[in-house]
Amino acid sequence: MSGPLPGLTGTFPLPGGAAGDGEDAFVRGAGRVFLVAMYAALRSLKLYPLENATVQKSLDDLEAAAVQLQRDGEIDVKLAGDFLYVNGTRLRLELDNYTSFSMVLAQLRALGIGTLHVAPGVTRKEWQAVLSILLALQGKGEPDALFDQLRERVEAAGVGAIAFAPRTEGGEGFADEGQKSSKEVAKRTYSQGVAVTREVMGQARLGRAGGLRKVKRAVQLIVDQVLNNETSIVGLTAIRDYDEYTFTHSVNVCIFSVALGKKLGLSKLQLYDLGMAALLHDMGKSRIPLEVLNKTGGLDEREWRLMQAHTWQGALALFQMRGFEDIPWRSILAAHEHHMKRDRSGYPRSVRHRELGLFTRIVSVADGYDAATTRRAYQTVPIEPDQVLREMWENPHRGYEPVLVKALINLIGIYPVGTCVILDGMEVAIVTGPNPEAPLNRPNVRIAIDAQGALVPPPGMETSLADKLPGGAWRRSIIKVTNPQKYGLTVGDYFI
Repeated sequence: MSGPLPGLTGTFPLPGGAAGDGEDAFVRGAGRVFLVAMYAALRSLKLYPLENATVQKSLDDLEAAAVQLQRDGEIDVKLAGDFLYVNGTRLRLELDNYTSFSMVLAQLRALGIGTLHVAPGVTRKEWQAVLSILLALQGKGEPDALFDQLRERVEAAGVGAIAFAPRTEGGEGFADEGQKSSKEVAKRTYSQGVAVTREVMGQARLGRAGGLRKVKRAVQLIVDQVLNNETSIVGLTAIRDYDEYTFTHSVNVCIFSVALGKKLGLSKLQLYDLGMAALLHDMGKSRIPLEVLNKTGGLDEREWRLMQAHTWQGALALFQMRGFEDIPWRSILAAHEHHMKRDRSGYPRSVRHRELGLFTRIVSVADGYDAATTRRAYQTVPIEPDQVLREMWENPHRGYEPVLVKALINLIGIYPVGTCVILDGMEVAIVTGPNPEAPLNRPNVRIAIDAQGALVPPPGMETSLADKLPGGAWRRSIIKVTNPQKYGLTVGDYFI
């Protein structure tokens, strides 16, 4: 189809006319038609009842505009400052589209929306439901709160083909992510998670209620990132900040838990709840004296009892913060139970026998792995990731759910992201992620030191250990795991 869609005024001719050639010209034209149609549908729904002929025609036009724009798949409308991007192409603001663009821009801002995502197969009924929700929420509160309500109402309405992503604190949200690398998005998501965790736990230490809305937003961003680009966000867990262990650990556990939940087939809403449980699982540490929490030597019996109390202290802290059902009850259970073992030999001691919940078991595996592979105040060198996974899998006394440990190994590989390895050609490399098309012992790596011992500047030379020589032998293989500090390597430099 070419030319303007029927029934729309001020539309833009599509390729085949004088509008210009190329994909950008098509997206610019079809995107302009789509936004004008969206504006017309919003305006008619606001002015007339649903059964009015004008409303029905505007919904027909919007459906047709979406189909035309979706000739190659999905639609992403993103907000960046005062500009709108459609599928990564910036739309031009001109006199004939000023009103429609301004209204759509204002609507997105008012509800805290950074991105409108439309999947193929969107129906007229879904458009009607979403636009009605947008209008119903208009002017009813602050953008942050309204965005949460928007998401809940859209999901409750059963709309599966239209989704939203929020704007960030700085106001540019996911609007210009089409212009940025997925790694930059992951870094920003991770940093925001750490900042929110630090703030909430700091407030709890002072006896104040934390900003649960910010926690929910941080979890939503992590879930979205895991669903959209798992490798980038999981990779960040390898950068472990010793000075901010409590906060980075909580974010790492959240990322691992959500990624495991995704692998187990949990729904998006379930992943949100799981992410909340994981991010808040160590909330009780806000009630532990800092001199105990940060002690560099071993803990005496009194201090160890205090440290163990962080589980039930966390449950109490979350229960007090709960208010208006903001914190799912499974988050409180996970905080209380995440150090219990399958045979209940962990802590706190179980008063009566009961089965641990799925969320608790997932958080427990994620917590155990990240804690063991991270250097802490009392630990000079962390245990290598492959050794941790082997211990979690082979030692039943650790008390982890075997199925979940296996899922974790399948998720991150035998050699997890950030593992420093020596290859049979005597190169030193950093593992950047599992290769889904190769055995678990053949991840993707970046060579940091070549066979002659020379440093390869970050981000190194990317190599797949699944590559073979003409005769069928493996080109490179891992012979051992090593400590990157021995070679003066900073792990994060090689995959961020």
